[in-house]
Amino acid sequence: MIRLQNLAGFKDINLKLSYRSQQLAFEYPFTISQGRTKTHQDALLVALQLGPFTGYGEAPAIAYYQVTVDKMMADLSAKKNLVEKFAFTEPERYWHYLHHLFPDNPFLVAALDMAGWDLYGQMKNKPLYQLWNTRWEHTPLTDYTIGIDTIDTMVAKMKAKPWPVYKIKLGTPEDIAIVTALRKHTEAKIRIDANAGWVLSEALEKIPQLAALGVEFIEQPLAKNDWEGMKVLYRESPLPLLADESCVFEQDVEKCQGHFHGINIKLTKCSGITPAIRMIKKARSLGMKVMMGSMNECTLGSAAIAHFLPQLDYVDMDGPLLLKEDPATGIHFDYGNVTLSDKPGLGIQWK
Repeated sequence: MIRLQNLAGFKDINLKLSYRSQQLAFEYPFTISQGRTKTHQDALLVALQLGPFTGYGEAPAIAYYQVTVDKMMADLSAKKNLVEKFAFTEPERYWHYLHHLFPDNPFLVAALDMAGWDLYGQMKNKPLYQLWNTRWEHTPLTDYTIGIDTIDTMVAKMKAKPWPVYKIKLGTPEDIAIVTALRKHTEAKIRIDANAGWVLSEALEKIPQLAALGVEFIEQPLAKNDWEGMKVLYRESPLPLLADESCVFEQDVEKCQGHFHGINIKLTKCSGITPAIRMIKKARSLGMKVMMGSMNECTLGSAAIAHFLPQLDYVDMDGPLLLKEDPATGIHFDYGNVTLSDKPGLGIQWK
């Protein structure tokens, strides 16, 4: 494999961009608070080629962020020549270029940034976690998510997937009954994601009951902008509170101090790997826990999350486990443990 320092022979070769849409079908319909249900995940897949190397990236389309694959593809089509004209040497510079090229489309920037890092890792002949001077040790277990459904169905889903850590979607009048029923059938860790589905009085009532049921932490209990409510809940909650919808971009990390005990970083929402690296450093400087979560990505986007594992306290990267079929390989799941291929970059391969 050609090393980065030997790329002089490719100085006249431009980046080549290709992209396509992908519809990823879920094994089960996936429901979160406020009745939002999906049977599949639409995603944009991109590829950046430079000489003998090709890097890949993924961006899921999320309706409640007003992001569609058609919009991302339209933006790419309009500026494809500008994406390709950049003299690529390392991904941080490329992210800054893309950030200004697509200022209103962080999901698209995330996909291209991911591809840039994959490309760079291949050039350096190293997996990304090694480029970041981390070792594959003390990696957290990934949880397995159970979406909102009838209690019997949620119990059946859990029984069908024995796992050491479950993430349970809540935000219904039956929240306590759901967790009570699930707890009867497992000693596994249980995490709760309310997806901003509670108001303060509801959270103050439910969280102590969830603590008594052995819940590990609560993710995004209140509306994303309810900072006053979160200040009260932060003071009163017997369980740690992690921000998701309240922590999208880099500037949100500091806002979460004194309102949440930790943050959940989504690569797609924050606009990619490059800003996520800075968000982790900022959260650590503020004494906050760090989780990284998925948005139902396939193995491609999940591999990008996986390379951060040595830097995380918690992880939710079960996207490939929720899908009927996956267009890529490169991650192995073993009862919550995640291992990667030894290939450079993201280490993924198309089927």
